[in-house]
Amino acid sequence: MSDDLKKRLIEEARNLGFVACKLCRPWDVPEVRARLNAFVESGYHGQMSWMADRMNWRGDPSALWPEAQSVIMLADSYAPEHDPLDVLNHSESGAISVYAQNRDYHDVVKKRLKRLARWLIEQRPCEVKVFVDTAPVPEKALGQAAGLGWQGKHTNLVSREWGNWAFLGSIFTTLTLPTDPAETDNCGSCRACLDVCPTNAFPAPYQLDARRCISYLTIEHSGPVDTDLRPLLGNHIYGCDDCLAVCPWNKFALKASDMRYAARDDLIAPKLADLAKLDDAGFRSLFSGSPVKRIGRNRFVRNVLYAVGNSADAGLTETARSLVENPDPAVSDAARWAIDRLGRAGSAK
Repeated sequence: MSDDLKKRLIEEARNLGFVACKLCRPWDVPEVRARLNAFVESGYHGQMSWMADRMNWRGDPSALWPEAQSVIMLADSYAPEHDPLDVLNHSESGAISVYAQNRDYHDVVKKRLKRLARWLIEQRPCEVKVFVDTAPVPEKALGQAAGLGWQGKHTNLVSREWGNWAFLGSIFTTLTLPTDPAETDNCGSCRACLDVCPTNAFPAPYQLDARRCISYLTIEHSGPVDTDLRPLLGNHIYGCDDCLAVCPWNKFALKASDMRYAARDDLIAPKLADLAKLDDAGFRSLFSGSPVKRIGRNRFVRNVLYAVGNSADAGLTETARSLVENPDPAVSDAARWAIDRLGRAGSAK
């Protein structure tokens, strides 16, 4: 009976647009606690204090909800139709991570998960909890335990069937359902993701120092970014896709099933000069419904000014100068840095 339910569950997940649906037990990731401890003890989490605060749950999914007997892991493709690395060749534009070029994936994925969870309850009375990247759940480790893919050298989940462009979601349930075999590592000798990182954020394969990761620096890090790292940010202004984009397994990437993941034309390569002019109202309007909105105007403009400084475009000097007196210290500091860097670039010609 449970085998039949699992088969129908997978079919329903596919009907809802998920590219994969596999199962494991909450306790199938015993290695997570030691890895998390090593990550935090090394200080790799930077300002993300919430990782240290919730280590008990994040290190042991079965502690999050002891009654849960099965974890349904799902993958939702957001593979881009354009080359996400192309914008890096246009220093007058800002690079926004693919996942943030349209609607907030949390909302889209969670609605699908809830529909699937309701379907499951209708088939068999049970309790369920759904999670999408907002709770202390080690989604990538559970994804590997369930057989969705493996954690690659860039620490993200990679699949032989859909590459690494996918959002992960999970449904914890009190039902005991048949599990799937864990996936094995298929990175081989490839180092593409490690070698492409502009900031050398990987101390070793399968290890990430978030303090050097562009995604962390442009999204999670508050205040000024270390001056040694600013030149390495290039024109990344929200997140970074470099290590994901070069993964050779993306030749199997599946088209995103939801148009809300399709990049908005105005966010593929927005002009830095236009972005720097955004006040709070303009920022909120431009990024309404986007995950970019969560970091706020000041942090975003700080990032834009670092990109301005890295552009070597003297024409953007006045753009930076207009923000020198900005009341936010990180913004005014970034503006002064950008002016100085543009001046140095001009004198070097």
